[in-house]
Amino acid sequence: MFLQKTNRKKHLHRNEVQFDKMEITNVMEYEEIARQKLPKMVFDYYASGAEDQWTLKENRNAFSRILFRPRILIDVSKIDMTTSVLGFKISMPIMIAPTAMQKMAHPEGEYATARAASAAGTIMTLSSWATSSVEEVASTGPGIRFFQLYVYKDRNVVAQLVRRAERAGFKAIALTVDTPRLGRREADIKNRFTLPPFLTLKNFEGLDLGKMDKTNDSGLASYVAGQIDRSLSWKDVKWLQTITSLPILVKGVITAEDARLAVQYGAAGIIVSNHGARQLDYVPATIMALEEVVKGAQGRVPVFLDGGVRRGTDVFKALALGASGIFIGRPVVYSLAAEGEAGVRKVLQMLRDEFELTMALSGCRSLKEITRNHIVTDWDSPRTVARL
Repeated sequence: MFLQKTNRKKHLHRNEVQFDKMEITNVMEYEEIARQKLPKMVFDYYASGAEDQWTLKENRNAFSRILFRPRILIDVSKIDMTTSVLGFKISMPIMIAPTAMQKMAHPEGEYATARAASAAGTIMTLSSWATSSVEEVASTGPGIRFFQLYVYKDRNVVAQLVRRAERAGFKAIALTVDTPRLGRREADIKNRFTLPPFLTLKNFEGLDLGKMDKTNDSGLASYVAGQIDRSLSWKDVKWLQTITSLPILVKGVITAEDARLAVQYGAAGIIVSNHGARQLDYVPATIMALEEVVKGAQGRVPVFLDGGVRRGTDVFKALALGASGIFIGRPVVYSLAAEGEAGVRKVLQMLRDEFELTMALSGCRSLKEITRNHIVTDWDSPRTVARL
């Protein structure tokens, strides 16, 4: 019996080694590696969505309902993917979204992500709920970084945090507006999710707000209920402008009405986001909400997208529908779990290569050449298609 167990262990180990040596050819493959490497509670936290997880699946599936109309016989020997976001020049319109508690995925956590983003010449957004502080991330070296903000009930905490981010050289605030309460994430409830004891929410460590208690359901949901300000409203976007000179991106907009209000209240940009399908289930996929939001913004501020991007083709589709750029979230934590900084670098490189190829095969040499005429969607009216 003992011998059988030992052989079985050896056999399992051999499989793992083979798995590690597998050639990663696309971003999706990192998810399975992360599933095998991470404790169930941690993987489920990163991977799950709210309630029935309909929107979680839809964030991906909706991209498959957009088809290309490639143009041919165009000289694509030179492709320029550079762009600028809020005046900052970056190498490509692919950036890193805020994802919480990255040291659960890998000991280097946000340090590794910051270095990978900097090496790729793109922007990293640090989560309020990071396991590395704004100062620690700044210490990794140069790079363009945004800071994602949750508004706590204690506004002094918020003001202090924003000032620290500003001092640490962060260039913008991404204000998350879709989380007055935490969505019902059933995997976290089942797993009694809480932050592992050796980690803290570093940005709040000295304020006695860095610990998350174990509860009978999701420790994070209880933490949010106790700390996050449910009274947050549009006037707080104005309030933020009085405490910082940093541009404010409003993250979590999925309607034209809210896009118009964001512009009215002085937002510097909008991120179309459904929080990775972790808040309200049965909202549309972000790629489906994008065009409505772009129309609502009327070209007055840039509109970005996060949610479901796993291919360079997805990036092209988002830009064709009016996005100025996209942010990726889960691919970062999955690749971080699999290979640390090297994994995040590889994800950014693969998306970049796929996006460049999509541009070439669609006949686009620069981002401004990507237009609505390069795609057709299943929600286009027959009249639109006939006009094409």
